[in-house]
Amino acid sequence: MKPLAPNPSFRRASRGVSLIELLVSIAIGLILMVAILSSYVGSSQATRAAEAQGRMHEDAQAALSLLSQQLRMAGYNPRQPSFGTTTPRNPVFAATDYAIRGCDGTFSNITSAANIPALTCAGAGADSFAVRYEADAANTVRSGTGLPTDCLGQTLTTQTATVSAWNAGTSSLQPTSTTFWIAENRFYVGTATAVVNPSLYCKGSGGANAQPLVENIEDMQVVYGTAPHNATSTLSVAGYITAAEMTTAGSLPSLPDDPTRWSRVATARICILVRSEQPAAPDAASAQYIRCDGTVDTSPPDLRLRRAYTTTVVLRNRLTP
Repeated sequence: MKPLAPNPSFRRASRGVSLIELLVSIAIGLILMVAILSSYVGSSQATRAAEAQGRMHEDAQAALSLLSQQLRMAGYNPRQPSFGTTTPRNPVFAATDYAIRGCDGTFSNITSAANIPALTCAGAGADSFAVRYEADAANTVRSGTGLPTDCLGQTLTTQTATVSAWNAGTSSLQPTSTTFWIAENRFYVGTATAVVNPSLYCKGSGGANAQPLVENIEDMQVVYGTAPHNATSTLSVAGYITAAEMTTAGSLPSLPDDPTRWSRVATARICILVRSEQPAAPDAASAQYIRCDGTVDTSPPDLRLRRAYTTTVVLRNRLTP
């Protein structure tokens, strides 16, 4: 009996994969894996950048909204309908008081000065400013007992004064004791320790220590629009000057002192520099940004995103020239 001859088709079907075919398959798989990983990394980077920019926009909106609201309140001291013509308002401002006062840099004693006139300008770092106005339960966040508060929600001290108010019983103006509240809020950029993100801080007159309000604020620059020095009734802005120029007699030559010069402030232009909480730029070139003064920082210290945000605020209660 003859042995069966091998079937050629069976021999081909049972043959294994050659080494070259295996290497080619591995190479193709690696190429596909690298492409997939590159796509994932790029998508993840874009997502992180978008999220960082979104949070920066939110921080900037919160900071500028807060600063704008406070600046609009500067000098608020409404006429009281029941007061006489000799004392139509609560005695909030003395001759040496400021409705607003700024510094090109951070006031050196911004957390310890007893009042705005006692502030000393250091002239270094981010700008700072202080505002003063009559507070009530409508223009501040009310405390648990319904009283006005400062920028940190601390209850303000009740003050009393004697004014000429209408007495319905005698149908005449009579000396009357009245109560009112004064808010004095100071804003600056600082950090509590080296590891804490730079933040927008406020020191209120309610007695509490300064507290951060918005994190990741690296810089704040403010210039002030002033009415012409010889204006009598116009609300026009002659130009924008810095806080240092505001205290220079040559900038407003006919005005005798700093409180009078600062009373001419009609608008304030604020620029804040906001950074991302975490590094989000793919490289140093992508991390470049424009500062508040218009110059470009070509060598940022890290890969965080940064952006300058600007707004202009009209001081609604500016003293009449």
